[in-house]
Amino acid sequence: MNLQSALIKRNISMYHLSKISGVPKTTVIDICAGRSSLEKCSAKTVLLIAKALNCSMEELLEPDYDINGKPVDNSYLECGLPAFLMDSLSNFKAAIEKQQSGVIVSLIDCYYCELQSDINSAEINNMISSEQAWYLRGKYLGLER
Repeated sequence: MNLQSALIKRNISMYHLSKISGVPKTTVIDICAGRSSLEKCSAKTVLLIAKALNCSMEELLEPDYDINGKPVDNSYLECGLPAFLMDSLSNFKAAIEKQQSGVIVSLIDCYYCELQSDINSAEINNMISSEQAWYLRGKYLGLER
Protein backbone atom coordinates (compact mmCIF):
# COMPACT_ATOMS: atom_id res chain seq x y z
CA MET A 1 0.00 0.00 0.00
CA ASN A 2 1.28 3.43 -0.86
CA LEU A 3 1.07 5.88 2.06
CA GLN A 4 -0.31 8.65 -0.14
CA SER A 5 -3.06 6.39 -1.50
CA ALA A 6 -3.85 5.18 2.04
CA LEU A 7 -4.34 8.78 3.15
CA ILE A 8 -6.60 9.53 0.18
CA LYS A 9 -8.58 6.33 0.72
CA ARG A 10 -9.14 7.21 4.37
CA ASN A 11 -9.63 10.94 3.71
CA ILE A 12 -6.83 11.86 6.12
CA SER A 13 -4.40 14.73 5.57
CA MET A 14 -0.66 14.36 6.12
CA TYR A 15 -0.94 16.84 8.97
CA HIS A 16 -3.73 14.84 10.63
CA LEU A 17 -1.75 11.59 10.24
CA SER A 18 1.19 13.29 11.92
CA LYS A 19 -1.01 14.39 14.82
CA ILE A 20 -2.72 11.03 15.39
CA SER A 21 0.42 8.93 14.87
CA GLY A 22 3.01 11.07 16.64
CA VAL A 23 5.29 10.85 13.59
CA PRO A 24 6.82 14.22 12.70
CA LYS A 25 4.97 16.05 9.91
CA THR A 26 8.17 16.41 7.88
CA THR A 27 8.67 12.64 7.96
CA VAL A 28 5.12 12.01 6.72
CA ILE A 29 5.53 14.64 3.98
CA ASP A 30 8.89 13.19 2.89
CA ILE A 31 7.42 9.68 2.65
CA CYS A 32 4.42 10.86 0.64
CA ALA A 33 6.63 12.93 -1.68
CA GLY A 34 8.97 10.00 -2.30
CA ARG A 35 11.98 11.68 -0.68
CA SER A 36 11.98 8.99 2.01
CA SER A 37 10.97 5.38 1.76
CA LEU A 38 8.57 3.81 4.22
CA GLU A 39 10.62 0.62 3.90
CA LYS A 40 13.70 2.44 5.22
CA CYS A 41 11.90 3.97 8.21
CA SER A 42 12.35 2.51 11.65
CA ALA A 43 9.95 -0.20 12.75
CA LYS A 44 8.63 2.21 15.37
CA THR A 45 7.69 4.80 12.71
CA VAL A 46 5.99 2.18 10.54
CA LEU A 47 4.12 0.83 13.57
CA LEU A 48 2.92 4.29 14.60
CA ILE A 49 1.67 5.03 11.08
CA ALA A 50 0.04 1.60 10.74
CA LYS A 51 -1.80 2.00 14.05
CA ALA A 52 -2.98 5.47 13.08
CA LEU A 53 -4.29 4.11 9.75
CA ASN A 54 -5.82 1.08 11.46
CA CYS A 55 -3.89 -1.45 9.39
CA SER A 56 -1.00 -3.86 9.89
CA MET A 57 2.63 -2.99 9.28
CA GLU A 58 2.74 -5.69 6.59
CA GLU A 59 -0.26 -4.20 4.80
CA LEU A 60 1.32 -0.75 4.94
CA LEU A 61 4.61 -2.02 3.51
CA GLU A 62 3.03 -4.20 0.82
CA PRO A 63 3.57 -2.66 -2.64
CA ASP A 64 0.63 -1.73 -4.86
CA TYR A 65 0.15 -4.09 -7.82
CA ASP A 66 -1.58 -3.61 -11.15
CA ILE A 67 -4.03 -6.07 -12.74
CA ASN A 68 -1.10 -8.09 -14.13
CA GLY A 69 0.41 -8.55 -10.68
CA LYS A 70 3.29 -6.16 -11.28
CA PRO A 71 4.18 -3.35 -8.88
CA VAL A 72 2.55 -0.04 -9.80
CA ASP A 73 5.86 1.68 -9.08
CA ASN A 74 8.06 0.63 -12.01
CA SER A 75 11.28 1.98 -10.52
CA TYR A 76 12.31 -1.62 -9.81
CA LEU A 77 13.07 -1.81 -13.55
CA GLU A 78 16.07 0.47 -12.97
CA CYS A 79 17.68 -2.04 -10.61
CA GLY A 80 20.50 -4.31 -11.70
CA LEU A 81 21.52 -2.31 -14.76
CA PRO A 82 25.02 -2.94 -16.14
CA ALA A 83 27.70 -0.40 -15.19
CA PHE A 84 28.10 1.02 -18.71
CA LEU A 85 24.35 1.67 -18.92
CA MET A 86 24.32 3.29 -15.48
CA ASP A 87 27.15 5.58 -16.63
CA SER A 88 25.37 6.71 -19.79
CA LEU A 89 22.12 7.13 -17.84
CA SER A 90 23.93 9.26 -15.27
CA ASN A 91 25.54 11.39 -18.00
CA PHE A 92 22.19 11.91 -19.73
CA LYS A 93 20.42 12.86 -16.47
CA ALA A 94 23.18 15.34 -15.60
CA ALA A 95 22.97 16.91 -19.07
CA ILE A 96 19.18 17.23 -18.81
CA GLU A 97 19.46 18.85 -15.35
CA LYS A 98 22.01 21.36 -16.66
CA GLN A 99 19.84 22.14 -19.67
CA GLN A 100 16.77 22.64 -17.47
CA SER A 101 18.71 25.07 -15.30
CA GLY A 102 19.48 27.21 -18.36
CA VAL A 103 22.98 25.95 -19.17
CA ILE A 104 23.58 25.21 -22.84
CA VAL A 105 24.67 21.59 -23.21
CA SER A 106 26.11 21.21 -26.68
CA LEU A 107 26.53 17.44 -26.36
CA ILE A 108 22.95 16.65 -25.29
CA ASP A 109 22.31 14.82 -28.59
CA CYS A 110 25.42 12.71 -28.04
CA TYR A 111 24.29 11.76 -24.52
CA TYR A 112 20.84 10.87 -25.89
CA CYS A 113 22.29 8.66 -28.63
CA GLU A 114 24.78 7.07 -26.23
CA LEU A 115 21.97 6.17 -23.83
CA GLN A 116 19.81 4.79 -26.62
CA SER A 117 22.72 2.74 -27.95
CA ASP A 118 23.61 1.39 -24.49
CA ILE A 119 19.99 0.41 -23.81
CA ASN A 120 19.87 -1.42 -27.15
CA SER A 121 23.22 -3.12 -26.51
CA ALA A 122 22.24 -4.25 -23.02
CA GLU A 123 18.95 -5.62 -24.32
CA ILE A 124 20.48 -7.45 -27.30
CA ASN A 125 23.16 -8.99 -25.06
CA ASN A 126 20.49 -10.13 -22.55
CA MET A 127 21.92 -7.94 -19.80
CA ILE A 128 18.50 -6.34 -19.27
CA SER A 129 15.02 -7.52 -20.16
CA SER A 130 12.94 -6.10 -22.98
CA GLU A 131 10.61 -4.73 -20.31
CA GLN A 132 13.50 -2.86 -18.68
CA ALA A 133 14.71 -1.56 -22.03
CA TRP A 134 11.29 -0.16 -22.97
CA TYR A 135 10.83 1.32 -19.51
CA LEU A 136 14.14 3.19 -19.87
CA ARG A 137 13.37 4.26 -23.45
CA GLY A 138 9.99 5.60 -22.38
CA LYS A 139 11.12 7.33 -19.21
CA TYR A 140 14.33 8.93 -20.45
CA LEU A 141 14.13 9.06 -24.24
CA GLY A 142 10.41 9.64 -24.71
CA LEU A 143 10.07 6.63 -27.00
CA GLU A 144 7.03 4.39 -27.19
CA ARG A 145 6.77 0.77 -28.14
